[in-house]
Amino acid sequence: MASVPPPLSPVDAGPPLDRPELPAGAQPSRPRWPAWTAPVALIAGFSAAIFGYIVIGVVAGAAGADFDDPPAGVTIAATILQDGALVVSALLFARLVARPRPWHFGLRRAALGPSVGWTLLAWVGFIVFSAGWVAALDLERNDELPGSLGADDSTLALIGVGFLVTVVAPVAEEFFFRGYYFTALRSWRGPWLAAVLTGLTFGAIHLGSAPVGYTVPLAVFGFALCLLYWRTGSLYPCIVLHALNNSLAFGVTQDWDWQIPVVMVGANVVIAALLASFARREPRPAPDPFATA
Repeated sequence: MASVPPPLSPVDAGPPLDRPELPAGAQPSRPRWPAWTAPVALIAGFSAAIFGYIVIGVVAGAAGADFDDPPAGVTIAATILQDGALVVSALLFARLVARPRPWHFGLRRAALGPSVGWTLLAWVGFIVFSAGWVAALDLERNDELPGSLGADDSTLALIGVGFLVTVVAPVAEEFFFRGYYFTALRSWRGPWLAAVLTGLTFGAIHLGSAPVGYTVPLAVFGFALCLLYWRTGSLYPCIVLHALNNSLAFGVTQDWDWQIPVVMVGANVVIAALLASFARREPRPAPDPFATA
């Protein structure tokens, strides 16, 4: 007989999030999302994305597009829909516990010095591991994602794919995988196991867009991003690192040189502009119960 999940608890401790009578200076408690909602939210998000892709494909087909080889605009729109579906899924499942706030998902400021240090450590560690893995398996560089999205179709398509890869994907994927998925799982067995499971999931979802041999480094990257979020207490360093890494990978696939740092800076400037309002509205959250775990 299947076990029944325990009832949802609105918060870890303390008064409800939205009570107006909280005394001045009081710190609202962070919601503790049940671990089982993490995989369910992932399945729900991808199910919605598949349904949306079918709808987009049918509409494009009715307009004369080839469903087996859709134009770049259709593929880009479907990928943006997928990212949006994951974000919406996280928000809906978070609402089962408490009204979702941006800072619940890590959209809050962090100390600059430690954030820079942990970000560099995570990135260097990932690059060293990836280089060793690629050399050990003698893998060839073959990132299929830009081409599969239609980046080679036109300059406009290249710009659209670049924006998707360097801006949309880092924000949406970090919001879901680190902000929600990892956070829900770590309420079960702590941050280390949650980081491992999130990393494995992160690598697995890229099977369709990256060569199989590169899924292990991507899983390690997902693991490192979880640790970065855990140690800084903020999603912003994770988004920055994700955008930097995607910009580098995208530029390499296009055989760029000086354009790569321009894209790195530009992507993060755009992201900062998009997320600036959340940083201004954040409250000061209660201490993370896993910060010293």
